[in-house]
Amino acid sequence: MTEIKIVDAKNLSCPQPVILARQALETNKQVKVIVDNDTALENVKRLGGKFGCEVSVEAKSGGIYEIALIHRADINKEEDFSPSCTIGEAQSGPFVIVVNEDKMGRGNDELGTVLIKSFCHTIAEQAQKPDIIIFYNTGVKLTIQGSDVLDDLKQLESEGVQILVCGTCLNFFEIKEKLAVGVVSNMYDIVEAMSSAGRLFAP
Repeated sequence: MTEIKIVDAKNLSCPQPVILARQALETNKQVKVIVDNDTALENVKRLGGKFGCEVSVEAKSGGIYEIALIHRADINKEEDFSPSCTIGEAQSGPFVIVVNEDKMGRGNDELGTVLIKSFCHTIAEQAQKPDIIIFYNTGVKLTIQGSDVLDDLKQLESEGVQILVCGTCLNFFEIKEKLAVGVVSNMYDIVEAMSSAGRLFAP
């Protein structure tokens, strides 16, 4: 009898339930993911579809859902899971991410802070990493001591991702001495990296 891997993802914020579910699916034929909100439910179901799994959901009391993901022997769609950050055909050249704010999106700053933290964590967990991440304007604040995303950025750097941090911006905000990840860069290097990019993405 095939062992079922249980993933308890209750009380975890996005994208952690999906990350844990994906890790379990990579090494197990059957996975049961337990979540406690509709967003996690839909995201895990979509992940199961991307992996070519049979997906079934059992609703429990208290807003709890148990999602059964079973690999189908005749389908393997794991390669389709990593999202593409480009439109159309990718050109030759490095994959570059540009971060020009310490928040993600416009509207609510508190939400933007949550989103940029989630974005950086998701990038760190992806199989396909960017080649270069550029930080400028208030985005440089994500690279200094005390940043909520510092662990994820350090992980990315340790895995070979080049992190360029605008020196002019660090000086403007008077935080250069607090830089904790990446290298102090200049506009020449930033423009060169952006102009040579095969894929250029800004959250």
